[in-house]
Amino acid sequence: MFSQPLILVTTILATSLLISSLVNSFPEADRVKSLPYQPPVSFQQFAGYVPVDDKNQRALFYYFVEAQTNPASKPLVLWLNGGPGCTSVGVGAFTEHGPFVTNQGEAIEKNKYSWNKEANILYLESPAGVGFSYSLDLSFYKTLNDEVTARDSLVFLQRWFAKFPEYKNRDFYIMGESYGGHYVPQLAELIIKTKLNFKLKGIAIGNPLLDFDTDMNAADEYYWSHGIISDYAYKIKTSLCNSSRVIREYFNGHISTDCLVAAQKLSEEYSFTSFIDPYYVIGDKCLSYNISQAGFLREMLNSDMFQFRKSNNMQQIEDPDQQIDKCIMKYSEMYLNRKDVQNALHARLVGTTNYRLCSKIVQTNYDSLNREIPTINVVGFLLKLGLRVTVYSGDQDSVIPFMGTRRLVDGLAKTLGLRTTVPYGAWFVDKQVGGWTQIYGNHLTYATVRGASHATPATQPKRSFLLFNAFIQGKPLPKA
Repeated sequence: MFSQPLILVTTILATSLLISSLVNSFPEADRVKSLPYQPPVSFQQFAGYVPVDDKNQRALFYYFVEAQTNPASKPLVLWLNGGPGCTSVGVGAFTEHGPFVTNQGEAIEKNKYSWNKEANILYLESPAGVGFSYSLDLSFYKTLNDEVTARDSLVFLQRWFAKFPEYKNRDFYIMGESYGGHYVPQLAELIIKTKLNFKLKGIAIGNPLLDFDTDMNAADEYYWSHGIISDYAYKIKTSLCNSSRVIREYFNGHISTDCLVAAQKLSEEYSFTSFIDPYYVIGDKCLSYNISQAGFLREMLNSDMFQFRKSNNMQQIEDPDQQIDKCIMKYSEMYLNRKDVQNALHARLVGTTNYRLCSKIVQTNYDSLNREIPTINVVGFLLKLGLRVTVYSGDQDSVIPFMGTRRLVDGLAKTLGLRTTVPYGAWFVDKQVGGWTQIYGNHLTYATVRGASHATPATQPKRSFLLFNAFIQGKPLPKA
């Protein structure tokens, strides 16, 4: 019979070997030891490439941060930004809810409301051409569409789980925003239809494009109700040419007289490029920088066809007294263009000389007809299978306003026969209204985030963190 001390020593050695094997199973080549000017942290970070098409040498870049405490007990969340063509690393991780936010491009500081306090977060730059992701076969970019994006993201996940097998059986959620209203439900649907053994529990999408006509035309109502345009301009928009029609005509290459008249009237009252930030209508602009997660809108609004009037007094000079959050996207792009940062992330620039938060090659080549394919019905498919779904809106976004999203969610609930289980009403943070919410059935939640932009965590980090936490825990948002 073994002695008690020998049994104790043997147990300790076995446990140490088990822990060592778990740690060593992670890819050491992808471990991020530290980022330049990063404050010290206790959690692990990884970044690198996962090939998704060996023949054509196409690879997607990821940045993965473990939960700050007890990562083995926390779920895994995949985050996807929109565009199409905008980066989840540069936007999602370094301006919204990652563990660090950039500070004027020279340093990063801890994010007090980082989502990796409650989950392990995986940021994916998809499709190839976004951020550090690339394809050596340039003809690939002529094939970009939603189907390709979902397929490559699925291959990425299969191979990423092979790198990180400890997460294969972890509760798994997919989240995103903007054109993520296409990316997220389509990827979830593909996972289910291919019968892969992922523990997918639910999805959450913020200010999502779910139905082109509903979402785009809600912008007209938003401009009018928020005093951005006059009653007369709103009447012209709704009677002559609404937003969905003008966008559709623009991408078809022919603008009708009605749409030109409507656009010119609106240009007399406001300008997207000079006066306000359409993604955050109550916020001040970063005057030296312009970025957009809605690539098709950015292309159209910046085209010569719609530049009817420019004020000579609107010089693009940066205000030296402006707050950092006005230009946080600019600073993120500056930081990720640093060679020492790229080296720390095991990243490289392929086919481009600069890291951009939104990829021109993707925005230019992505099949523009995909935006008109509704995905609200895909959300319905996921709900029928029992997945948890949260749809949320920053209520200061005029690009994909809450009005359209709220109508779509309510209409979906009626179609599925889901009764209201928590009636529409305010939810609270620190005794202040965080937004408004309604729950249908057991799995469908709609919520607004009061005072938030298109990218809610960038402008309302604490409220967005509380919403995120409620989603992954499957709990309703707190009432008064």
